[in-house]
Formats: sequence, structure tokens, C-alpha cells
Amino acid sequence: MNTRLVIFDLDGTLLDTIDDLASAVDHVLAVESLPRHTREEYRMMVGGGIRKLIFRALPETMRSDAFIDKCLSRFVDYYSDNIDRLTHPYPGIGRVLSQLESHGIAMAVASNKFQLGTERLVGRFFPNVRFVAVAGNCDGLPLKPDPAVVDRIIAAAGVERCQTVMVGDSGVDMSTARNASIRAIGVTWGFRSREELASAGADSIVSTADELLDAIISPHSQQ
Repeated sequence: MNTRLVIFDLDGTLLDTIDDLASAVDHVLAVESLPRHTREEYRMMVGGGIRKLIFRALPETMRSDAFIDKCLSRFVDYYSDNIDRLTHPYPGIGRVLSQLESHGIAMAVASNKFQLGTERLVGRFFPNVRFVAVAGNCDGLPLKPDPAVVDRIIAAAGVERCQTVMVGDSGVDMSTARNASIRAIGVTWGFRSREELASAGADSIVSTADELLDAIISPHSQQ
């Protein structure tokens, strides 16, 4: 059946956000006189929401809930003021979104980033795209890979699961699609490896914007 809805992950899929995320965590760690991490290390820490990012960045002996809360608050303050300094769309993403829109395919964003941050980045970089939903981490909605966010978006779009595809760069996104019983396309330009995408059950794995368009509009294996 033809695709009628594409649900995109944000960080590592539509936008390369790693440098702004790393900068914000580095700020928190510097204030606490704690060791910082490399860009590659941060690539492996993201994907489970900002609380999990802070947890992973802290030394194991300092991961109490109270200290994580303190660091998380400082992170949000800094990141909110610097959320788009270094962030940018991946090559070809604008063309992908435009082509999908021209084909009458609905689009949505489902991110584990906090809701206000998700909305700000989508509004900043894709102001003319008519997403049916822009869903981030908010109270009452569990994080991916729980399928709740996908279920809510599918209901809002009024389409069938067999007409829906999830596009993401991580095993979390592929598992979200599996849990929601929808098709999963993994992209290799993000924060995780092709091996992770394959082991998490991606139906297709693509490396360029053109391959992504082909996998959405004319589904076939890209593995």
C-alpha cells in the first residue's frame, strides 16, 4: 500500500544537532569541574532524551537523581539559549520534505527532545513545512521506543498503520516502528551505525536523501 504518512525523528535524522547538544553538556560539566567528552562520545549518548544524555555524560559515581536534576536544569537553561547556533539540516533534507509534500504525503516529527526544543528547531529550520504533528518529550507521553507517540500521530493524521513509515537514525527509532507495527527506514548519516539499524529491525537502510525518497515513495529493500 502507498505511503501516506512519514514520521521523522529529529536529531540525527532531519537535523545535525550534535554540536549544540555537546556544547550544552560541556557547559554543565565545566561548571561542575567534571571531565568533558568528545563529539564521537556524545554521538553515542544521545537518543534517549536529555535526562538520559545527562546521565550518560556524568561519572558513574555522580548519577544520583538529585544531581541529575540539578545538571538537567542547567542544561535546559543553556541549551534553550543556544539551541540553533551550530545545528543545521542534513544535505538534501529540504528537498525530501518538499517532494513528499508535492506527492501529498503527510509528515510528522516524533522526538525524544523536550517539546519546546523540538518545536523551536522545527519552526526555525522548517518554517514552511506543514507537519501534521510535532511531538517531543512532554508529561504524560512516554519516550520512544514506546509506540504511544506514533499511535497518537497516526490517529491525528487519520491514516492506517500499513500506510505509515518511521524514519530515524537509531535503534530506538527502529524499535519504535517495530513496537507500533509500522515500516522502519534507517538513515546512516546520523548518530548511530548501519549495524545498529539493521540489528534493530530496519526494513530499509539508506545513505542519501535520494535513497530515502526512493524508499518512501517506491518501497524496496536498501539493506
